[in-house]
Amino acid sequence: MRAMVFDGSAPYLKEMSLPDPVPEAGQLLIDIHACGVCRTDLHVVDGELTEPKRPVIPGHEIVGTVAALGADVTGFAVGDRVGVPWVGHTCGHCRYCLAHRENLCDDPRFTGYTLDGGYAERTVADSRYCFHLPERYSDIEAAPLLCAGLIGYRTLSMAGDARRIGIYGFGAAAHIVAQVARHQDREVYAFTRSGDTAAQSLARRLGAAWAGGSDETPPAPLDAALIFAPVGALVPLALKAVVKGGTVVCGGIHMSDIPSFPYAFLWGERRVVSVANLTREDGQAFMRIAGAVPLAIETTPYALSDANQALDDLRAGRVSGAAVLVVR
Repeated sequence: MRAMVFDGSAPYLKEMSLPDPVPEAGQLLIDIHACGVCRTDLHVVDGELTEPKRPVIPGHEIVGTVAALGADVTGFAVGDRVGVPWVGHTCGHCRYCLAHRENLCDDPRFTGYTLDGGYAERTVADSRYCFHLPERYSDIEAAPLLCAGLIGYRTLSMAGDARRIGIYGFGAAAHIVAQVARHQDREVYAFTRSGDTAAQSLARRLGAAWAGGSDETPPAPLDAALIFAPVGALVPLALKAVVKGGTVVCGGIHMSDIPSFPYAFLWGERRVVSVANLTREDGQAFMRIAGAVPLAIETTPYALSDANQALDDLRAGRVSGAAVLVVR
């Protein structure tokens, strides 16, 4: 099979021909149709996430069909369309797993990081962590649901019942979660890179009440802010924008250092919290929403062999919506 591989020797992927993987007990063998290109993949290639297995095939927004079943698989059949997310395995017995907080598992494995992922023609995945996907979406549209959608949903959930939501960094996750927030009758205020009129126009098309640069003051105070851009300097800006009792939720797996700021920005029972991974319950809940709500998924497609270009475009902020590798 063809695969794009990161071996750690340079900040880019190498196209290679590898043997097809073989499913072990509990695993699915999947013919990959599409795989989303996530900022987490970029953090791996750029060395900001420092402990990938090497070599590793990145990619954790995988859509494909089941080609074969390992022993003891239930709930899937050959030919089923399936989605594979970031969380690929949890231990099931640490204090967090036992408390139904498997996203904080002490011994997890992650697709495209410590397990081979979806920048390839085939992969294997633990069936217990795979999802059936809503039929209303094409393979290319469904791919971003598996991280941008899932993490966006968990990030929004951590804002509680906040009605006026600010979203910092209007990329793959934000353009999906903005639609979920609007479906829930929340107001959305979108913050982009200064001068990024394309992202601001996309935000308005998707129902944002206002869109502007991250250095601008919104026209109304926010009840909560969701930060998807990996920029620590946005945290104090968001704290200044939220009301007393408001929450700033950091939705990324990596962020640059947060600069010091006056305690007055935090005072008034404002909170800063982070999102770590997701649970299978998150995935099931979000897929129900995605099946019921016709989300408009903005994608920029690339061939599998153009994965390095996709990563470079994401790094430079040239991607509208979500980048997706089209495998077959």
